[in-house]
Amino acid sequence: MRSTLLAAAHALFPVVNVLGVVVLLLAATLLVPLAFAFFGRDAALAAYDSALLITAGTGALMMLGTRRFKRELQPRDGFLLVTLVWTVLPAFAALPLLFHIKDLSFTDAYFEAMSGLTTTCASILSNLDALPLSINVWRALLPWLGGMGILVLVVAILPLLGVGGSQIFKAESTGVMKETKLTPRIAETAKGLYTFYFGLSLACFFAYAAAGMSWADAFIHMCATVSLGGFSSHDASFAYFDSPLIESIAIVFMLASGFNFSIHFLAWRRRSLDAYLHDAEGKYFLGVLAAAIFIVTAFLWQHAIYPDWLSSLRFAAFNVVSIATTTGFSSADFGAWPMFAPALMLLLAAFTTCAGSTGGGVKMVRAMVLFKQARREFVRILHPRVINPIKIAGGVVENNIIYAVLAFMLIYSATVVGLTLILLLSGLDIVTAASAIMACINNTGPGLGQVSPASNYASLTDFQTWVCTSAMLLGRLELLSVLVLFTAAYWRK
Repeated sequence: MRSTLLAAAHALFPVVNVLGVVVLLLAATLLVPLAFAFFGRDAALAAYDSALLITAGTGALMMLGTRRFKRELQPRDGFLLVTLVWTVLPAFAALPLLFHIKDLSFTDAYFEAMSGLTTTCASILSNLDALPLSINVWRALLPWLGGMGILVLVVAILPLLGVGGSQIFKAESTGVMKETKLTPRIAETAKGLYTFYFGLSLACFFAYAAAGMSWADAFIHMCATVSLGGFSSHDASFAYFDSPLIESIAIVFMLASGFNFSIHFLAWRRRSLDAYLHDAEGKYFLGVLAAAIFIVTAFLWQHAIYPDWLSSLRFAAFNVVSIATTTGFSSADFGAWPMFAPALMLLLAAFTTCAGSTGGGVKMVRAMVLFKQARREFVRILHPRVINPIKIAGGVVENNIIYAVLAFMLIYSATVVGLTLILLLSGLDIVTAASAIMACINNTGPGLGQVSPASNYASLTDFQTWVCTSAMLLGRLELLSVLVLFTAAYWRK
């Protein structure tokens, strides 16, 4: 018995040690809304004092209590750590909301925090304009932290703690080709990506401010834009500003954040646009969005939803880009549009963002592999002996990657259907249930029916809220990183 407990300790405690470091980092980020609350003298100040004390104290205890177990993490440790981070951090991130907002249950507070950290932007809160500024700042800061994956920042400093981070970065990064490194060392890669992310954030912030947003609104919406997180400080979202210029700026930065950040990094490092010109996934990404914008614009104009073509183009472009890139902003209640348009937008959210971006969903590169594999099967039926490899950007896609994509899509489809059926069993209508799961698992946010942009997720029961919370977690970690923990092979030596 004692030997079994020691074995479990040696397996789990190194992960808990690093988890403690991450919790301490989250405590440090609480200083940002705390500063807003202190200098703005808003009513949430006491909530941050308590949240900071609990978060920092717990993180310190976790780190110090397990420091003698610290060792190099193995691949299985990386999967466990990533899942624990994304399930534990929302509990601490929810504390300011829980302490300040009266009658807010832990379920709803956890849902809101999970939505932020997973960049989903599905909200249960209303009357956002009346909330203290610091609360809206904290809500917006959560998706900014989660946008690139909070573990990317941790990987950059883990070598200083004597713990390697390549396994964590591999489990946290998104896409099908996770082995690609931009620099020789994983910590340098993480720092490079985060540096570009920070630079893009600054550019977005100043662009919003120059377009007429207040400094506070510019900061909040910058955090939600570059992370494709979609949280706003106004119930009306971007309709509050009613500004074509601000909407155009948002579109530019949503598109930039929907691109593979590795491509941005390479273009910046080489001071050349060649990386973009040779990015096959980026071309599909922009092409699909352009086609969708045209289709939705023509559809809205044909149905006289807006008085002219330019108005139709304005609202179609912003909302299509926002939903397709899994951001979740809205400049109109697209849930009230004829069903074809919002249904198409939610479908786009499943695959339109690029691998290595801050968006959710299946990712465009997987859709490309699936399309090319289907086309290859048609060719094989007609010409059984032909050799027809799948190529992307001039390179041959190995069969193991194709199999991985097919397995992912099978699990993704089964998860969407299964969770939708669970919500249907709980009493939701088909439109609300299906769109809520699609919006949560793709980290998009607003759906249709009871969870449309004109409403939110507050009408769901606690059980339904936890189902949607689970969908957000699975979607952010691309399913396999979480579900592998429930296999016997993972726990077998």
